[in-house]
Amino acid sequence: MKIIMLGAPGAGKGTQAKMIAERYQIPHVSTGDIFRANIKNGTELGKQAKEYMDKGLLVPDELTVKILLDRVAQPDCKNGYVLDGFPRTIPQAEVLDEALTKLNESIDYAVNVEVPDENIVKRMSGRRACLKCGATYHIEHIPPKQEGICDTCGSELVLRDDDKPETVQNRLKVYHEQTQPLIDFYTGKGVLKTVDGTQPMEKVFEDITSILG
Repeated sequence: MKIIMLGAPGAGKGTQAKMIAERYQIPHVSTGDIFRANIKNGTELGKQAKEYMDKGLLVPDELTVKILLDRVAQPDCKNGYVLDGFPRTIPQAEVLDEALTKLNESIDYAVNVEVPDENIVKRMSGRRACLKCGATYHIEHIPPKQEGICDTCGSELVLRDDDKPETVQNRLKVYHEQTQPLIDFYTGKGVLKTVDGTQPMEKVFEDITSILG
């Protein structure tokens, strides 16, 4: 089962992707995680990706496509995968489509987690991250036991640059310009399914699993 998660940054698609991966025993392939690992390890790809991510811009297609196709060719993806954060543009979707067609494969579902922009700005500006161990929190929904301190390793929590309101607004603008057309693309392929992302996390997941079966 090959699934693509669609939705604006902060819509909760990453959380849902992890839950889907666990339920259906398939890998959760997040371009964000791949980029962050490269940034942390100081690779050339990571340095290039960081320049774009820090400005709230999308990483160019050629950087993204190369790393993604390598990942889904790994043996653990033979029974399927959940793509989170890719494709973000029509050219990326077309490249993915061509690559899968050559393998006699195709995307089974494109799940769109729909959340209004104003909800997203509020949601993301409340996020806090531990740069040391990678744990994430939310000041309202998942607060740490001690304000500003990571429960797991005791390091200081920060508001990441890409979660600041002005960066979020920019990311949403980029999303609507470049990623929104994917909804039409996958509707045309007959695989798009939309769920209401403003509901509690468990209810969103329930709606998704009723679609996936």
